[in-house]
Amino acid sequence: MARTVTPQRKAITTIAAWFVALLIFFPVLWMILTSFKTEASAVAVPPQLFTADWTTENYAEVWSRSSYPRFFLNSVIIAVGSTLLGLAIAIPSAWAMAFVPGKRTKDLLMWMLSTKMMPAVAVMIPIYLLFLWTGLMDTRTGLVLVLMLMNLPIIIWMLYTYFKEIPGEILEAARMDGASLWNEIVYVLTPMAVPGIASTMLLNIILAWNEAFWTITLTTTNAAPLSAFIASFSAPQGLFYAKLSAASAMAIMPILILGWFSQKQLVRGLTFGAVK
Repeated sequence: MARTVTPQRKAITTIAAWFVALLIFFPVLWMILTSFKTEASAVAVPPQLFTADWTTENYAEVWSRSSYPRFFLNSVIIAVGSTLLGLAIAIPSAWAMAFVPGKRTKDLLMWMLSTKMMPAVAVMIPIYLLFLWTGLMDTRTGLVLVLMLMNLPIIIWMLYTYFKEIPGEILEAARMDGASLWNEIVYVLTPMAVPGIASTMLLNIILAWNEAFWTITLTTTNAAPLSAFIASFSAPQGLFYAKLSAASAMAIMPILILGWFSQKQLVRGLTFGAVK
């Protein structure tokens, strides 16, 4: 029997949800507002809102000082490239863990996930030297590889969860009909897990787009993405908060738009298999 929800409880839940959402979004909103202020208004104490001096010159100056399209193109190539390469490796790996019995599968998954808990700075020097020796420093290829490896445990873990919700009998029926291993993965398993794969792809693009530590450490100019574009507005003379906010807004706007238009697909994929 379903539990009835009173109008009062529904109203309280809605207000609480909006409050939490606004609380989380407030730093982004304040950054966007600061990007339209003059430098004097941006650093005023107490903070100014209605009495601030508004301007759009910050965006014009940021655009004229830096080659935004080049940084944007690098971010797209790095984020999408690392995601597609990660999916190409993770889909067969997750299939093997989900449908080939093994006593150590859960242990292996936990070990893979535990690598994400390791501080990135702990492996910075070996990776930095490796990039210098192999010539991958300040290249898109190098960043695609390192971001793919950094996010691969999450991709495999998510895909494993989605694949476990697919009945194994369907794959067995495909084998009985003569499907090869490749056909089983490509034409049977993958189409059935499209929501999960789509949400995994979107989440990994967001993670790769927002990555700052490795993209700043392993690039200088040629392959620098939007994270390096933001860092370039931290001058030795000090932080220019209005211009820095404008650069940050220009960097996060594409991923915010992507998340807004793909939120239904993302929620659908993240809740895939949650309801029996």
